[in-house]
Amino acid sequence: MTQTDLDRLLELARSVPMSSGDREQQRRSFAYGNTHIENTRITRKMVEDAADRVCAPGRNTAGVRRGK
Repeated sequence: MTQTDLDRLLELARSVPMSSGDREQQRRSFAYGNTHIENTRITRKMVEDAADRVCAPGRNTAGVRRGK
């Protein structure tokens, strides 16, 4: 693959619409990949559980509890 081919593919990828579910799945995969590099004891389940807690009802996307 040439640099031109790669550049073209990257440009095409930028225009692909992502659903919120796709974005969340990619966010979790990114979190797992980066944490697992630093600590091989990190599992996908641990990342899923942490993401579920952060995204739980009553919390905003930053994981901060929402006021009433």
